Amino acid sequence: MDYKSKNLVAERKRRKKLGDRLLNLRALVPRITNMKKETIIEDAINYIQELQENVKFLTGKLQLLEVEPFSEEEANPKREETNTVEDMKKCGIQENVEVSYMSGNKVQIKIIFEKKRGKFTKLLEAITSHGFQLSDTSMTSSKGATLVSFFAEVTYDGTLAVEETRKSLLQIVRSM
Repeated sequence: MDYKSKNLVAERKRRKKLGDRLLNLRALVPRITNMKKETIIEDAINYIQELQENVKFLTGKLQLLEVEPFSEEEANPKREETNTVEDMKKCGIQENVEVSYMSGNKVQIKIIFEKKRGKFTKLLEAITSHGFQLSDTSMTSSKGATLVSFFAEVTYDGTLAVEETRKSLLQIVRSM
């Protein structure tokens, strides 16, 4: 009859548990240089220290942003905002609205307007207040102009007239 020591069984369980935990640690640390136990632990320590340094750095940045005073430059419009109309005219760009019927009550809308702080937000508010539900919006700015392209769905009842929608949106853009 083979007799196994309690200590032998306990030691095997302990080593198995330690090995499993090292495998879990290895899975969590992105850069393991070697598969030896000591190397896995060293790499994990280095990785944790690196994370702690990142936390300190980012916390310092966050505190700096919270403490940073309001500057006069932010209150004055930048050069690119003040000359947008001139830039658009030089390049032959004009404010424009294109509306294309897709299906049902869905349309694709492309709007070109003068690049100006807050104008995009006002445009979106005006469009949604006119009964459009927007999706897939993209915006590009260049040469003092902004191009906004999106798909919209009319949320009110009635037929959707593409030309009437275009004229209405062009009026909204010019009134801003």
